[in-house]
Amino acid sequence: MLASEILARVREIQVRTGRQVADVLAGEYVSVFKGRGMEFEEVRPYVPGDDVRSIDWNVTARTGEPFVKRYVEERQLTLMLMADVSASQDFGSGTRSKREATAELCALLAFSATRNDDKVGLALFHGDIEQYIPPRKGHRHALRVVREVLAHGEVEGVARPDDASDARAPGLLERLRARILPAARRPRPPRQATDIGHALEFLMRVTKRRTICFVVSDFLDEGFERAMVAARRKHDVVAVLVTDPRELELPDVGLVSLRDAESGAVQVVDTGSGTFREAMRLRAEERVRDLERRFGRLGIDFIHVDAAGDVVDPLVRFFRMRERRGRR
Repeated sequence: MLASEILARVREIQVRTGRQVADVLAGEYVSVFKGRGMEFEEVRPYVPGDDVRSIDWNVTARTGEPFVKRYVEERQLTLMLMADVSASQDFGSGTRSKREATAELCALLAFSATRNDDKVGLALFHGDIEQYIPPRKGHRHALRVVREVLAHGEVEGVARPDDASDARAPGLLERLRARILPAARRPRPPRQATDIGHALEFLMRVTKRRTICFVVSDFLDEGFERAMVAARRKHDVVAVLVTDPRELELPDVGLVSLRDAESGAVQVVDTGSGTFREAMRLRAEERVRDLERRFGRLGIDFIHVDAAGDVVDPLVRFFRMRERRGRR
């Protein structure tokens, strides 16, 4: 995509998702993701009418005058979007690729969070961490998050915000890499790999506060469960699987040569064989079910998004499921 095409796509997503957030998602987001309750702010002198249950008896005993504790509601949350930008995410058999669907999903979540004055951060990953944008508030920042998911690897020179603090992101990433990553570790070839565990290890080291973390990927990786469990202990982790219809069911187009976008392996298959297509369909459906079962055992919520379909409905179903679970 050219720079102008990326910016036009961002505007299109902004208009469409903005309407959907306003009409559908904003209330769902607030009802599910709440602040962590009441936070202590100060001790002040007692005044008639204060609840006696709020009296701080230790301070009262020391001063000889009644004092009460004052609390404020801590509402602000931090939303972290972990977006897979490995080579397999570029695949798309319909009007959009898996990466474009990921960008739209990130837009819906980012605008929902921004509407509620929450912070939004972004980490783009493949075999390594490609880009890290620290959490911030604001509609403009949410737009940057969407643009970076879309623009990654496509074009140089896409217009950047003129906010001076944004310029520190690349340098910050390099400093974090130097401090965090073991010297002996050599990441796999970047865009030809997916390393979810490595991405979550990075998240654990750069985030001090608890976040709501959406890991958006096609999960063409293995051995990431331990990192997911470790991240879940500190964060509210949600796994979002993005698939394309052609990954789940092949059409009958005769002999075709298929190349794995990440490994580069090439295989010639006969899609004219009904037996072969059925075996591929069953294998793909089993992979989705297996991921859902694995995440369920780990206590991690799971969302399945079809890159060619609607992104809003899976999110709404997830929010309503979380709300019902919270009322039990």
